Amino acid sequence: MGAGPTIDDRDVLLVVDVQTDFCPGGALPVAEGDAVVPVVTRLAERFRHVVLTQDWHPPDHRSFASVHAGRAPFEAVTFDYGPQVLWPDHCVQDTPGAAFHPGLVIPHAALVLRKGFRRDIDSYSAFFENDRRTPTGLGGYLRERGFDRVVVVGLAFDFCVRWSAEDGRAAGFDVVVVEEGCRGIDLDGSVAATRDALVSQGVRLIDTW
Repeated sequence: MGAGPTIDDRDVLLVVDVQTDFCPGGALPVAEGDAVVPVVTRLAERFRHVVLTQDWHPPDHRSFASVHAGRAPFEAVTFDYGPQVLWPDHCVQDTPGAAFHPGLVIPHAALVLRKGFRRDIDSYSAFFENDRRTPTGLGGYLRERGFDRVVVVGLAFDFCVRWSAEDGRAAGFDVVVVEEGCRGIDLDGSVAATRDALVSQGVRLIDTW
Protein backbone atom coordinates (compact mmCIF):
# COMPACT_ATOMS: atom_id res chain seq x y z
CA MET A 1 0.00 0.00 0.00
CA GLY A 2 2.98 2.33 0.51
CA ALA A 3 3.28 5.43 2.58
CA GLY A 4 0.84 7.48 0.54
CA PRO A 5 1.27 11.04 -0.70
CA THR A 6 3.62 13.38 1.12
CA ILE A 7 2.04 15.39 3.93
CA ASP A 8 3.37 18.79 4.96
CA ASP A 9 2.34 21.85 6.95
CA ARG A 10 0.03 23.07 4.20
CA ASP A 11 -2.15 19.97 4.61
CA VAL A 12 -5.02 19.56 7.06
CA LEU A 13 -7.11 16.48 7.79
CA LEU A 14 -10.82 17.29 8.12
CA VAL A 15 -12.61 14.57 10.11
CA VAL A 16 -16.36 14.89 9.60
CA ASP A 17 -18.87 13.79 12.26
CA VAL A 18 -17.35 10.53 13.51
CA GLN A 19 -19.89 10.44 16.32
CA THR A 20 -21.67 7.72 18.25
CA ASP A 21 -25.11 8.40 16.72
CA PHE A 22 -23.74 7.85 13.21
CA CYS A 23 -22.27 4.46 14.08
CA PRO A 24 -24.05 1.10 14.55
CA GLY A 25 -26.28 1.26 17.60
CA GLY A 26 -26.71 5.02 17.28
CA ALA A 27 -29.81 7.05 16.46
CA LEU A 28 -28.87 7.56 12.79
CA PRO A 29 -26.42 4.76 12.03
CA VAL A 30 -24.44 4.69 8.83
CA ALA A 31 -23.83 1.08 7.77
CA GLU A 32 -20.33 0.10 8.94
CA GLY A 33 -19.81 3.65 10.18
CA ASP A 34 -17.58 2.43 12.98
CA ALA A 35 -15.25 0.87 10.40
CA VAL A 36 -13.85 4.31 9.65
CA VAL A 37 -12.65 4.84 13.23
CA PRO A 38 -9.34 2.90 13.08
CA VAL A 39 -8.69 4.18 9.55
CA VAL A 40 -9.19 7.81 10.54
CA THR A 41 -7.20 7.42 13.74
CA ARG A 42 -4.24 5.93 11.88
CA LEU A 43 -4.41 8.60 9.20
CA ALA A 44 -4.59 11.38 11.78
CA GLU A 45 -1.32 10.16 13.30
CA ARG A 46 0.39 11.15 10.04
CA PHE A 47 -1.08 14.67 9.90
CA ARG A 48 0.29 17.44 12.06
CA HIS A 49 -2.91 19.43 11.56
CA VAL A 50 -6.39 18.01 12.18
CA VAL A 51 -9.86 19.59 12.41
CA LEU A 52 -12.88 17.67 13.77
CA THR A 53 -16.50 18.54 13.06
CA GLN A 54 -19.28 17.63 15.46
CA ASP A 55 -23.00 17.61 14.65
CA TRP A 56 -24.58 19.45 17.59
CA HIS A 57 -28.37 19.84 17.41
CA PRO A 58 -30.80 21.33 19.91
CA PRO A 59 -33.50 18.80 20.92
CA ASP A 60 -36.18 20.46 18.75
CA HIS A 61 -34.08 20.95 15.64
CA ARG A 62 -36.12 21.72 12.55
CA SER A 63 -34.54 18.89 10.55
CA PHE A 64 -35.93 16.26 12.95
CA ALA A 65 -39.00 14.44 11.62
CA SER A 66 -40.32 14.34 15.19
CA VAL A 67 -41.06 18.09 15.17
CA HIS A 68 -43.23 17.84 12.03
CA ALA A 69 -46.65 16.27 12.61
CA GLY A 70 -47.38 13.45 10.19
CA ARG A 71 -43.84 13.30 8.82
CA ALA A 72 -41.50 10.32 8.96
CA PRO A 73 -37.71 10.09 9.00
CA PHE A 74 -36.01 10.20 5.59
CA GLU A 75 -38.88 12.07 3.94
CA ALA A 76 -37.74 14.84 1.63
CA VAL A 77 -39.27 18.26 2.19
CA THR A 78 -38.56 21.81 1.11
CA PHE A 79 -37.65 24.51 3.59
CA ASP A 80 -37.12 28.19 2.87
CA TYR A 81 -33.44 27.48 2.14
CA GLY A 82 -34.11 24.53 -0.20
CA PRO A 83 -34.49 20.73 -0.12
CA GLN A 84 -34.13 19.01 3.23
CA VAL A 85 -34.22 15.40 4.38
CA LEU A 86 -36.05 14.89 7.67
CA TRP A 87 -33.93 12.85 10.05
CA PRO A 88 -34.46 10.81 13.20
CA ASP A 89 -33.48 12.81 16.29
CA HIS A 90 -29.70 12.54 16.47
CA CYS A 91 -26.56 14.19 17.86
CA VAL A 92 -28.59 16.17 20.38
CA GLN A 93 -26.39 18.52 22.36
CA ASP A 94 -24.80 17.05 25.50
CA THR A 95 -26.11 13.54 24.89
CA PRO A 96 -23.97 10.40 24.55
CA GLY A 97 -24.96 10.10 20.89
CA ALA A 98 -23.42 13.46 20.08
CA ALA A 99 -20.05 12.44 21.51
CA PHE A 100 -17.21 11.41 19.26
CA HIS A 101 -16.90 7.65 18.84
CA PRO A 102 -14.88 6.43 21.83
CA GLY A 103 -12.34 4.78 19.57
CA LEU A 104 -11.53 8.04 17.80
CA VAL A 105 -8.29 9.10 19.45
CA ILE A 106 -6.87 12.32 17.98
CA PRO A 107 -5.47 14.30 20.91
CA HIS A 108 -3.59 16.76 18.70
CA ALA A 109 -6.71 18.01 16.85
CA ALA A 110 -6.45 21.80 16.96
CA LEU A 111 -10.10 22.65 16.32
CA VAL A 112 -13.49 21.10 17.04
CA LEU A 113 -16.09 22.80 14.84
CA ARG A 114 -19.69 22.30 15.97
CA LYS A 115 -22.41 22.59 13.35
CA GLY A 116 -26.20 22.26 13.19
CA PHE A 117 -26.66 24.15 16.46
CA ARG A 118 -29.03 26.73 14.92
CA ARG A 119 -32.53 25.37 15.39
CA ASP A 120 -33.99 26.50 12.08
CA ILE A 121 -31.30 25.42 9.62
CA ASP A 122 -29.42 22.18 9.11
CA SER A 123 -25.70 22.13 8.50
CA TYR A 124 -24.14 19.34 6.48
CA SER A 125 -21.05 21.20 5.33
CA ALA A 126 -18.13 22.09 7.55
CA PHE A 127 -17.94 25.41 5.67
CA PHE A 128 -21.53 26.64 5.37
CA GLU A 129 -24.99 26.10 6.77
CA ASN A 130 -27.46 24.46 4.37
CA ASP A 131 -28.48 27.83 2.97
CA ARG A 132 -24.97 27.76 1.40
CA ARG A 133 -24.55 31.40 2.50
CA THR A 134 -24.02 31.39 6.28
CA PRO A 135 -20.35 30.57 6.94
CA THR A 136 -19.11 28.47 9.83
CA GLY A 137 -15.77 30.31 9.83
CA LEU A 138 -13.76 27.24 8.79
CA GLY A 139 -12.68 28.76 5.48
CA GLY A 140 -11.18 31.76 7.23
CA TYR A 141 -9.48 29.57 9.82
CA LEU A 142 -7.85 27.42 7.15
CA ARG A 143 -6.68 30.43 5.15
CA GLU A 144 -5.30 32.17 8.22
CA ARG A 145 -3.36 29.03 9.09
CA GLY A 146 -1.94 28.81 5.57
CA PHE A 147 -3.44 25.48 4.55
CA ASP A 148 -3.72 24.65 0.85
CA ARG A 149 -4.97 21.06 0.82
CA VAL A 150 -7.91 19.66 2.78
CA VAL A 151 -8.09 15.87 3.10
CA VAL A 152 -11.61 14.79 4.07
CA VAL A 153 -12.79 11.63 5.83
CA GLY A 154 -15.80 10.74 7.97
CA LEU A 155 -19.57 10.32 7.96
CA ALA A 156 -21.59 10.29 5.93
CA PHE A 157 -19.89 10.21 2.54
CA ASP A 158 -22.99 11.26 0.60
CA PHE A 159 -24.09 14.07 2.91
CA CYS A 160 -21.73 15.88 5.27
CA VAL A 161 -18.53 14.68 3.60
CA ARG A 162 -19.88 15.54 0.16
CA TRP A 163 -21.06 19.04 1.09
CA SER A 164 -17.85 19.78 2.97
CA ALA A 165 -15.71 18.65 0.04
CA GLU A 166 -17.76 20.64 -2.46
CA ASP A 167 -17.64 23.81 -0.38
CA GLY A 168 -13.95 23.42 0.34
CA ARG A 169 -13.22 23.12 -3.37
CA ALA A 170 -15.44 26.13 -4.15
CA ALA A 171 -13.48 28.10 -1.55
CA GLY A 172 -10.29 27.46 -3.50
CA PHE A 173 -8.72 24.61 -1.56
CA ASP A 174 -7.26 21.47 -3.11
CA VAL A 175 -9.64 18.83 -1.72
CA VAL A 176 -9.04 15.09 -1.47
CA VAL A 177 -11.58 12.57 -0.14
CA VAL A 178 -10.17 9.28 1.17
CA GLU A 179 -12.96 6.76 0.60
CA GLU A 180 -11.48 4.14 2.95
CA GLY A 181 -12.16 6.62 5.73
CA CYS A 182 -15.80 7.23 4.74
CA ARG A 183 -19.10 5.36 4.71
CA GLY A 184 -22.37 6.48 3.09
CA ILE A 185 -26.09 6.39 3.83
CA ASP A 186 -26.98 5.85 0.15
CA LEU A 187 -30.50 7.25 -0.17
CA ASP A 188 -31.79 6.61 -3.70
CA GLY A 189 -28.33 6.20 -5.20
CA SER A 190 -26.76 9.12 -3.37
CA VAL A 191 -23.34 7.45 -3.02
CA ALA A 192 -22.88 7.09 -6.79
CA ALA A 193 -24.25 10.58 -7.34
CA THR A 194 -21.76 11.92 -4.81
CA ARG A 195 -18.81 10.35 -6.59
CA ASP A 196 -19.92 11.84 -9.91
CA ALA A 197 -20.54 15.28 -8.40
CA LEU A 198 -17.22 15.45 -6.58
CA VAL A 199 -15.18 14.40 -9.60
CA SER A 200 -17.00 16.92 -11.79
CA GLN A 201 -16.09 19.69 -9.35
CA GLY A 202 -12.41 18.88 -9.19
CA VAL A 203 -12.35 16.97 -5.89
CA ARG A 204 -9.90 14.08 -5.94
CA LEU A 205 -11.24 10.72 -4.74
CA ILE A 206 -8.68 8.17 -3.61
CA ASP A 207 -9.29 4.73 -2.15
CA THR A 208 -6.67 4.89 0.58
CA TRP A 209 -3.75 7.00 1.75
